[in-house]
Order: sequence, then C-alpha cells, then structure tokens
Amino acid sequence: MYLGLSLLVVGVVLCLNGIWQTGRIQDREIILINAVAALVFFAIVLLTALAAGQPADLLDAGMTLLFGTTYLWVAYNRATGSSGEGLGWFSGLVALTAAPMALRVLAQAEGIFDLWLAACWAAWAGLWFLYFLNLALRRGSARLTSVATLFCGVFTGWLPGLAVLHGITL
Repeated sequence: MYLGLSLLVVGVVLCLNGIWQTGRIQDREIILINAVAALVFFAIVLLTALAAGQPADLLDAGMTLLFGTTYLWVAYNRATGSSGEGLGWFSGLVALTAAPMALRVLAQAEGIFDLWLAACWAAWAGLWFLYFLNLALRRGSARLTSVATLFCGVFTGWLPGLAVLHGITL
C-alpha cells in the first residue's frame, strides 16, 4: 500500500546521500533529509503494524524499519560527529537480513515488477554491505559506495517511486 511513497523517499534520500558522500552537501545539511526519511518510515511502520492481521504481515513493517533506522542513524552521526562504526555494523546485519528478501521476492515473482523488486532487494543488500565495509571494517571504496548510493537512489527508488505514484506499473 505504501510502496510508491516508500520508494520515492528511499530514492530521494539515497540520491542526496550519494551526492553528500562526494562532498557536495555539507554534513549539517544532510541531517534534515535523513531525519525526515526516518520519520516517514517510522510512520509507515506504525500504520503497517496496526493493520497487520497476522504475524507474517509484519515482515513489510520490519523491513521498512531497517530503512528508517538507517536514515535516523545517518542523521544522528552527522549531528554528533560520530565515526559511523556502529552504523557500519548495523549495515552488515541489515545486508544479511535484506539478501534473503531478494530470494523470497524472486521465488514468489508473478511478473516483471516482482523481478525488478527482487533485484532492488539485492541492490539494497549490496549497498548496506558496502556501508559495512566502509564504516565498520574501514575497507572498501568511498567512491564506489557514493556511486552505488546514487545509482540505487535513482533506479531502485526515485524513478520507480514516481512511476508507482503515477499509476505506471508493469
């Protein structure tokens, strides 16, 4: 129900975070979009959880909570000047949590949109893994991570979110 909104928010915040990582947005400025995204996701989690009819319905809420927590943590780190190591370890756990979603969505796919969504889960898991490498292990490429963040923002969030909100689906 909230897919279009969620994708749009993911897309905008990832695009801006990718630009921020290149040094074109100041740390203090990036706080706002990450905090707003976290609030939107926490509201979606609450609405989804309240509408859940059975425990399995909470899967979407739980996965959405991972996005919201990520963005809140980015905002917190920028506001406090934290190193990001905690966010890095969190990102590693989230990557392990998101990867099976790609397989689950793929196994249940009924059309092109579902195949695309499975690819999105794989891309998001990969992106969280890049953050794990960069922040927790201090390995990896900051440039690759910023490009991957921007790419995921455009192609897994922003453009598809606009399409869904405008009623364009495959």
